Amino acid sequence: MHAQPYAQRRRRVLDRLGGAVLVLPAAQVFRRNGDVDHAWRQESDFAWLTGFCEPESVLVLAPHAAKPYTLFVRPRDKEMEIWNGRRAGVDGAIADYGADQAFTIDQMEQELPALLAGAQAVYTPYGLNDAFDTRLLRLMSGLRARQRTGTPVPERLQDLGGLIHELRLYKDAAELERMRTAAELTRRGFVRAIAATRPGQAEYEVEAELLYEFRKGGGDGPGYDPIVASGVNATILHYRTGRDTLHDGDLLLVDCGCEYLGYTADVTRTWPVGGRFSEPQRALYELVLASHQAAIAAVRPGTSRDAVHEVACRVLIRGLLRLGLLDGDEETVWRERSYRRFYMHGTSHWLGADVHDVGTYYAGGAPRPLAPGMVLTIEPGLYVAADDDKAPAAYRGIGIRIEDDVLVTSDGSEVLTAAIPRTVAELEALQSGAVAGR
Repeated sequence: MHAQPYAQRRRRVLDRLGGAVLVLPAAQVFRRNGDVDHAWRQESDFAWLTGFCEPESVLVLAPHAAKPYTLFVRPRDKEMEIWNGRRAGVDGAIADYGADQAFTIDQMEQELPALLAGAQAVYTPYGLNDAFDTRLLRLMSGLRARQRTGTPVPERLQDLGGLIHELRLYKDAAELERMRTAAELTRRGFVRAIAATRPGQAEYEVEAELLYEFRKGGGDGPGYDPIVASGVNATILHYRTGRDTLHDGDLLLVDCGCEYLGYTADVTRTWPVGGRFSEPQRALYELVLASHQAAIAAVRPGTSRDAVHEVACRVLIRGLLRLGLLDGDEETVWRERSYRRFYMHGTSHWLGADVHDVGTYYAGGAPRPLAPGMVLTIEPGLYVAADDDKAPAAYRGIGIRIEDDVLVTSDGSEVLTAAIPRTVAELEALQSGAVAGR
C-alpha cells in the first residue's frame, strides 16, 4: 500500500489526540511449542497506522512534539537477519515508513519520557500486553518527579479503541482495494473447492483446495480458522475438527475467507456433496437464500445492522412456519424469538483487517445507522439439530449458511463477494463435473 493512506490516517489520529499521546506496541511473538513460534501477524491498529510489519516495535504519536511520529524498532543485526530475515532498522523506519524519527527498541526508556512529558493522557491498548503495560507504567511513574519542576505529566491511561476504531470502521480506497483482492482470491478458492468435492473425501481435503488458491494468488492464507463441516457437523456453528468423511447425500458447509495484505474476506457457502440437493435440503437452502437476498437489499445508508437482521429473520420465520418447523404466527415468533431454535446468531458483523472488525454497533443506546464506507457481512442460516425430535424428520441434521461481504455505498450497497456461486443451479453445475468424474 502506498505511504499516503498511512500518513492520512496518522494525521486524522493526531488531530483527535489533542493534548494526549498515543503509545502502541506491535504484536507479540508467542511460543507454539518447543522452540517453535506461532505464525506472527502485525497488530491491526499498528498496521493500519504504519504499514510496519515487524515485532518488538512501538509507535508513538505525540501531536505536541516537533517530530510527532516516532517508531522504536529492532536494530539491524546481520547475524539475526541471516536466521530470521531482513529488518528495517532505524534508517528504514524513516526512509521506508515515513517516521519523523526512529530509535532502537532498547532506547525506549531513554527517549519515551520526553515524548510523554507535557501530555495530559496516554492512549494505549492496556490489558493486552502485561509486560509492555508494566514497562509503560514504570516510565510514567518516573515522570511524576518532574511535576515539581512544573512539567505536566500524563494523569491517566485511556484505551485507544475509542480513538482509532471509529476511524477504522470506515474503509478508505486503499483498504477496499485489498478487500476486493481478498474477495477475488476467496472466489477462486470456493470455485475450486466446490468443483473438486466428491463423496469419500475428508473435510480437510476440501479445505486444502481453498488454501491452495489463497496462497497461489498471493494471499496471506485464511483470515481465520476455516470451518469445513459436512453432514450434521454443519449444525455446529464453530466446528473445527475437519477430519470427517464426506458422504453422498450430505451437505457441506464451508466458512472461509482469504486474507490479503492484512485484510480478510469472510464467506460461507453450502453445497451438496453428491451433486444434487435433496428436496428437504433444497427447501431449506432456498429459504436461507431468500433471507440472504432480502437482507442484502436492505443494506443502505441510514438503516441499521439490527434492522437488516430483522429483515433476514422475518423471511426465515415465514418460511419456517410454512415448512412446519415452527408453529404460531410471524409476530409471536419474532417477539418471543422462538426462531432462535434454528437461527441463533446475528446476521452481520463488521469486516476489515479483523474478521470481526472494530467499531461499535450502538450509539447512545440505539443501533447506529449504516454509512458509506462500512463493510459488514450478511450471513443468515438455519441449523436443525439431528436430535430435534420436534422437527420434521426430513430436516433433522441439516445446517445451511450463506454469507457474503457487503460495502455500504452512498446509494445502497456493493456485494464484494458477489461473483462467488450461491444459487442452487450454480452450485449443482459446479458439483456435476466432480461427481461425474468420481
